[in-house]
Amino acid sequence: MQRTLLLARHAKSSWEEAGLPDRARPLAPRGLRDAPLMGGRLARAGGKPDLILSSPACRALSTARLIAEALGYPISRIAVDDRLYGSDVDILLEVVGEFADTLGCVMLVGHDPEFTALAHRFSSKITRMPTCAVACFTFDAPSWSALAARSLKGVSFDYPRLHRDERGHKP
Repeated sequence: MQRTLLLARHAKSSWEEAGLPDRARPLAPRGLRDAPLMGGRLARAGGKPDLILSSPACRALSTARLIAEALGYPISRIAVDDRLYGSDVDILLEVVGEFADTLGCVMLVGHDPEFTALAHRFSSKITRMPTCAVACFTFDAPSWSALAARSLKGVSFDYPRLHRDERGHKP
């Protein structure tokens, strides 16, 4: 069965309130602009997940909500998993391996450096995930727990700065 894993790094966060705990940092104006842009790009490409799973951090959950809205995915169905915040690649793979095999496409919304590390594990061509980047991996695997680089069938990678002209700026 074909399975699609979308890894979305949270959009640009704000550092204006220095005293805020890391989990509470909101999105910056650029992040609020970029997340719907990327959601729209995914929608036009036909990428609608069966499940969106987000880190509990404010900036990640806000990114997930903005992308979901652009995709027409119900915001109330966004799931939150604490393991997507401050984890490592092995924990992320554990989370992915627990997905129900009835799901064909899942999006994780989280953080760097662990999302870059996971993306790089699947594709050596991805060495950095800028803010609001989305990496799309398609696998031919019998289950989520059986994902491996050898079952990888396709990769795409996108991020807002590749498309500045959509925001009225020159590329």
